[in-house]
Amino acid sequence: MKCKKTRLILSLALLLLLLSSCCNMPRMLPDSYLEEGFVYVKDVIPDAILDVRYYGNNNFIGRRIEGYLAPTVILTEEATEALKRASDDFRRHGYVVKLFDGFRPQRAVNDFIIWATDLEDNRMKSEFYPAVDKSNLFSEGYIARRSGHSRGSTIDLTLVSLRTGEELDMGSPFDFFGAISHHGSPLITPEQEENRKLLKDVMERAGFRAYDLEWWHYTLANEPYPDTYFDFPVR
Repeated sequence: MKCKKTRLILSLALLLLLLSSCCNMPRMLPDSYLEEGFVYVKDVIPDAILDVRYYGNNNFIGRRIEGYLAPTVILTEEATEALKRASDDFRRHGYVVKLFDGFRPQRAVNDFIIWATDLEDNRMKSEFYPAVDKSNLFSEGYIARRSGHSRGSTIDLTLVSLRTGEELDMGSPFDFFGAISHHGSPLITPEQEENRKLLKDVMERAGFRAYDLEWWHYTLANEPYPDTYFDFPVR
């Protein structure tokens, strides 16, 4: 009986030692690890619709872009809070935000640059840049060697009607390179112009500024990292 008690005490002691050891082990970083100051937008705006184009093939290159390991949208805390204010405002108008892209790692921008220098690869031209020569994508402002997206406070978005579930007609699709995508374009209808105006008015009221060449592109006016270009993956 004494031996059994001794074995039981030793077993319990060993179990406690193992548990103590496990508790003191360094924590492994989860797959969803983010740089300090960044958040997942869906954690703050649960009803946001995500259509992360650079994770899939439906984009101007036609394949997944380097650095996109998950179909999620990441922004700085400040940009996310501002977007939350805009989202609440849009909901009062009967719309929900649909997000195409947020933080974009520098490695993704580098992927764009490499693609843009391959003038033979025009497989997505008819859909995304039919009237723009690929050699002019840099000079005309559609692709940059440094993107505001990599600073973490730029968002690409549109609006979806809560009543119909359909996207608002903005006159051109996301990432369409051409004059019809510019703010103030004379190539769109009055209704399309009104839809763009709604998006622009609410986003600016929330603290964002528009990009003249792309109706979907907004950057937080007082971004927290105006001179820093991050390169951690979207995962």
